[in-house]
Amino acid sequence: MQVTFRCPPELESLLPRPQRARQALPDWLRAMPSEAEAPDLGFAVRTVKQCPPFVDAMASGFVMPLACDLRVEAGRFVWDWPVPPPGATGPYTRAPISCHFAEQASGSPLHDPDALIVKFNSFWTIALPAGWSLLCLHPINRADLPFTTLTGLVDCDSFSDSFVHFPAVWRDPDFTGVLRKGTPVAQCLPLPRESLDLDCAALDEAGAETFAQVQEALATEPGIYRKRYRARVDRPGQAADPLAEEPGA
Repeated sequence: MQVTFRCPPELESLLPRPQRARQALPDWLRAMPSEAEAPDLGFAVRTVKQCPPFVDAMASGFVMPLACDLRVEAGRFVWDWPVPPPGATGPYTRAPISCHFAEQASGSPLHDPDALIVKFNSFWTIALPAGWSLLCLHPINRADLPFTTLTGLVDCDSFSDSFVHFPAVWRDPDFTGVLRKGTPVAQCLPLPRESLDLDCAALDEAGAETFAQVQEALATEPGIYRKRYRARVDRPGQAADPLAEEPGA
């Protein structure tokens, strides 16, 4: 699928570019062990690093990056970003982050008068083929980030001539440090706009037999999902396992 990103010409040399999510996996995932001792069990267990659904979810779609370094201290956000004045594209916000009023979440579980809802401003337009929308959500399994990006669905086949921004709840009021330029602030998954036809029924005799065989294989053969059922990457030159793309992984 072709996903097209465009930015104002005066920002092209300053902005980090969106990346395929498989190229932006966090260092902790690559560094974590494949097995860990479980004292309650008395033996080692496989970690989520060996769980293909966990890793494949993190490697799906693309991530949108923070535009510049963002220093956070005592609830204040500071940046030093030499953004030139807008050119022929006309005016747009030049701040990498802004905020929402807490009242905008009134009536929802998100509402907390003491919580800060920020908005990570993006400077890229996003265009998808006709009939496709973009699901924007928090970078998958990234509980290490001090914020939680809210989930939204944008029809980027038609809304492709303006920026898509990413609101987030700032979860760590005590956070002090720097969010680096390029930090993923949203993970995006293109979705076809199709109606769903849900077919629910009991397994028939053949289906029950196959189910029993799969259950037996899952219980007796480690890595059966990875070996038999995990879809292979169909682009030439890409490894099926996103962690295998890194030397020494």
